[in-house]
Amino acid sequence: MTQYAFDPTKMADWQIAEAAEKNMRPVDQLAADFGLLPAEVIPMGRQLAKIDQRLVRERLAKQSPGKYINVTAITPTPLGEGKTTTTIGLIQGLGQRGRRATGAIRQPSGGPTFNIKGSAAGGGLAQCLPLTPFSMSLTGDIDRITNAHNLGMVALTARMQHERNYDDAALAKRGLKRLDIDPERVHFKWVMDFCAQALRNITIGKGGKMDGYEMESGFAISVSSELMAILAVSDSLADMRQRIGRMILATSRSGKPVTAEDLEVAGAMCAWMVDTLNPTLTQTLEGQPILVHAGPFANIAIGQSSVIADQIGVRLCDYHVTESGFGADIGYEKFWNLKCRYSGLQPDAVVIVATLRALKMHGGGPEVKPGLALDEAYTRENLGLLEKGCENLLAHIETVRQSGVRPVVCINSFHTDTPAEEALVRRIAEQAGAFVAKSEHWLKGGAGALELAEAVEAAAAERGDFQYLYDLDTPLHERIEKIARQVYGADGVEFAPSAAEKLAQCEADPEIRKQGVCMVKTHLSLSHDPARKGRPTGWTLPVRDILLYNGAGFIVPVAGDIKLMPGTGSDPGFRRIDVDTETGKVHGLF
Repeated sequence: MTQYAFDPTKMADWQIAEAAEKNMRPVDQLAADFGLLPAEVIPMGRQLAKIDQRLVRERLAKQSPGKYINVTAITPTPLGEGKTTTTIGLIQGLGQRGRRATGAIRQPSGGPTFNIKGSAAGGGLAQCLPLTPFSMSLTGDIDRITNAHNLGMVALTARMQHERNYDDAALAKRGLKRLDIDPERVHFKWVMDFCAQALRNITIGKGGKMDGYEMESGFAISVSSELMAILAVSDSLADMRQRIGRMILATSRSGKPVTAEDLEVAGAMCAWMVDTLNPTLTQTLEGQPILVHAGPFANIAIGQSSVIADQIGVRLCDYHVTESGFGADIGYEKFWNLKCRYSGLQPDAVVIVATLRALKMHGGGPEVKPGLALDEAYTRENLGLLEKGCENLLAHIETVRQSGVRPVVCINSFHTDTPAEEALVRRIAEQAGAFVAKSEHWLKGGAGALELAEAVEAAAAERGDFQYLYDLDTPLHERIEKIARQVYGADGVEFAPSAAEKLAQCEADPEIRKQGVCMVKTHLSLSHDPARKGRPTGWTLPVRDILLYNGAGFIVPVAGDIKLMPGTGSDPGFRRIDVDTETGKVHGLF
């Protein structure tokens, strides 16, 4: 058993990480023990490396895969319920049971890192190291996505200006053909990786005719870019290049899509993206390998670790644990019906992370607000509140069981939880057909996750009957309706007139209509309304828009009032982050 010289109840996460980093395994040793050859490892400083995905996957193409585990959750509070912490704790627990285990997690966005949710590096004694690089740029994938995306926007806006300023003959002299872009139908926005509500809606191009094309525009957060979705699902550089070329940035006045290929910028965008195809190799607090690849936000994006990382991890270890964003209604649903189609992999077990805190909130407990102390309702035993909130847990168990997999409910333990409360949740989940395990990985590391690891092994040994919720020949509106009814619990779907028109256009195209459905919906409720907790009934899902991510291969229905650019709260994390000017060490990350 790993012995720790520090107490997580008396130290902040960044302090634990700083202490643990003194004993980190050298990255070349980590890679060798992982089963990687020296030529397959691209050093990125002393503590990190990228993995040459092409070399590794070619070598391992005929290797039999290990067990494939997905980690999802119940509908969370705004604080999060420890899904990444559980992913890392499970890997550590499997390691302490003598299993070769690895995992794939998503690179954190600068938005939540410097806002209210933290960096998603885990916590307590179940963390990913090194914390500061992990939380701030890592090996540059999100920076590259930001630059590639904004280069596409530069190409689009410059082309609009030149087509306004030059006639067809002048354009022809410059080797250009008029695309006749409709300024009212520009689908692309700029991106940056912070929560910046002030940039959601802006006007660009103000000034003279040499200052660009004046029009309404805006910003989204970088990790919501279609390029992040493309990174998550691409299986090669050639595949990525083709997908980028198919991205639709705008529509012409005649109704023709204007792609990155039409703008002759797809190659340059892909040039920015080449290195992003290689996953980053990091490690747990207990020295197991962790692959970091692709990004978060399953509410406004696919929110999955990458296909490439999973295809590597599952062939190098006995157990590969991959993380999906937020609750099973959006994170697991996209893993199940999108990512598994792309990867060709099927889960052997699925973990649903639950906290008693979140279940009490769903039972009608007081509002949980980041930055404010929890109401005593969450720190005292209340079996009535808890039992009512378990309706939310049951909904997520049913969602996973629809895919043909019997889930493992992980009770992510807090010190305020009581034995009677834990017994109640265990009884309800077991009656619903789930395995159940309590885990104390935050407090005890891998030693605290042994029960969870044992339950996951038992679940993975069962032979499931994995099946998709829908097939790709099903009409798009029926697929959206099926997700709304069978996963969210809605009575039906109501499409805004403009959304219905766009959906009909997608349905009429024989190639587009077979693309996957990637829902955009709040993560704070099974419904579209974040205020509706528990397991809402008697409601209809309002779809106000349909986006087309043609490169990723997604139809994207937008439900409710959700923004692709989140906002910064009144008590953001950056207020507590600083630097030791003597050592250069960053303090205050969480």
